[in-house]
Amino acid sequence: MTEQSKNNCQTTTINSQVKTLPVMESFYTLQGEGFHTGRAAYFIRLGGCDVGCFWCDVKDSWDADRHPQRTIENIVTDALSVSKNITSGDKPIIVITGGEPLLHNLDELTYSLQSAGFKTNIETSGSSRLSGFWDWICLSPKKFKNPLPEVLNVADELKVVVYNKSDFKWAEENAALVSPGCKLYLQPEWSRINIITPLIIEYIKVHPNWQLSLQAHKYIHIP
Repeated sequence: MTEQSKNNCQTTTINSQVKTLPVMESFYTLQGEGFHTGRAAYFIRLGGCDVGCFWCDVKDSWDADRHPQRTIENIVTDALSVSKNITSGDKPIIVITGGEPLLHNLDELTYSLQSAGFKTNIETSGSSRLSGFWDWICLSPKKFKNPLPEVLNVADELKVVVYNKSDFKWAEENAALVSPGCKLYLQPEWSRINIITPLIIEYIKVHPNWQLSLQAHKYIHIP
């Protein structure tokens, strides 16, 4: 376990009571957004979300009961089966996403993944209590349910989805709450990409502390 992952974990003891999690899907691809764009990544998408973004592109993930409960051991075994095909370099990063993954206690899952040699990343709205051991926390806050201070404080990356002009103010409000070293990204909402992208470009030219995040996986048609 890395020093960073220790610091990013809210708890000092592992909650080992969670033995299964609702998994909507898992797949090996390239990270398409934010700081790690272009890196090989194994995604584990958990079911369950209480945020309810109207523009969400994975609404099937919202109801956790629709997705099978899988054991932690089985989830880790599947991740390891992917890494067996890698002939050089490190294991791919693991990205825990959703839905809203922090609806579940992720201590046991992330501890097991790190013990197996993986780097653990999370993509979260930050609206639920922080659990798990993390090498990278991508916080993507939503207006529908504010992020908690405990997640804002440890975010490595702030990625704000921009749907309209008022979202720039929302982005700045959250940027003022994260640590000075947190990477800042603005990402156009996909259905309005032709309208919003030019606005983001002009905004970043005036506010160069921000960077542009595009959903590269959608452009190149990969998961």
